[in-house]
Amino acid sequence: FVDTPGHAAFGEMRARGANVTDMIVLVIAADDGVMPQTEECISHAKNAGVPIIVALNKMDLPDVDDQKTLQQLAQHDMLPSEWGGEYEVVRTSGETGLGLDELVETIQLTAELHEYRANPERAAVGACLEAFRDEGRGVIAWMIVQKGTLKVGDDVLCGTSYGRIRAIYDDRDNEVTEAGPSTPVKVAGLNEVPTAGAHFFVMKDVEEAREVAETRLHEG
Repeated sequence: FVDTPGHAAFGEMRARGANVTDMIVLVIAADDGVMPQTEECISHAKNAGVPIIVALNKMDLPDVDDQKTLQQLAQHDMLPSEWGGEYEVVRTSGETGLGLDELVETIQLTAELHEYRANPERAAVGACLEAFRDEGRGVIAWMIVQKGTLKVGDDVLCGTSYGRIRAIYDDRDNEVTEAGPSTPVKVAGLNEVPTAGAHFFVMKDVEEAREVAETRLHEG
């Protein structure tokens, strides 16, 4: 979900998000329409080559001109499906709940259409979305598992960082023992703060992970 207009400073974060997802829900405020940051998001989304669903939000506001936004989208080569194009536009309201069921349905249909599947039985791979050093827990990395299942005790390589997963926390900060495909989690156990956007891989052992990490560090 990419909320626009959104602050211009989050451009890099939006680009990273577009590159790790299977589909993008572009949330456009109906009272603002397509703003410069929306254009930037459209560019990231198209470069990522994934399906885009438009959620035209704030439709509960008076005097909202949804046709104006559709026109703006068409000008950016995003012809809405109701105008004969390929982009689904769902009218929503976070305030009243309007269109949210339809949005969920559209997401499910898009996933079925593209036959998105992931094997939970293999070793985990995925991407680090952001990371920081926590005073009590050490290095904490926000990761999204793309394939396989990440488990406590796994030896992980992430960019030039490595380590044995000591703890996994879900998005509500509850401790869990494993995380399957499409699950965003926080993990503890890496030796240093990895770079946001780096991909992670489960390795055979921590020694192998350390060797690759050190090689990357010297090459970098």
